Amino acid sequence: MDIKEIQSLIKFVAKSGASEVKLETDDIKITIRTGPASSGTETTYVQQIPMQAQPVSAPAPVAATPDAPAPEATDEESKYITIKSPIIGTFYRKPSPDKPAFVEVGASIAPGDVLCVIEAMKLFNDIESEVSGKVVKVLVEDSSPVEFDQPLFLVDPS
Repeated sequence: MDIKEIQSLIKFVAKSGASEVKLETDDIKITIRTGPASSGTETTYVQQIPMQAQPVSAPAPVAATPDAPAPEATDEESKYITIKSPIIGTFYRKPSPDKPAFVEVGASIAPGDVLCVIEAMKLFNDIESEVSGKVVKVLVEDSSPVEFDQPLFLVDPS
């Protein structure tokens, strides 16, 4: 990937409204973070990874990111169903700031119930439950960025 491709990627991310985008290939790792439109700040990290320095058996350090939850799943948490984010965007627990949250811890949910909203590129997407049960834990703070497949809720199906 050359510098012009990286610059066009930065411009695309800034226009899209995404707050963070990560791109990894075999030889390059890019993280682009954009602040609110009013601040005009952009942070881009580009790391060139030499091919000979990459051992085949070392994917674990790459997978460990500061944003990811700890891989320690207790036996108690393994009985719960994890509802994950289907898209990248900003997580909101409420339909608007003056309304109550869609679901609270302890609430019973059924398939089709709206759990949260994720804003992606100025579009608000209702995230509906595909399972029934009771919400045990909300794993994401309100108004925070989420990534694809990031855990959002723990649900007790019993």
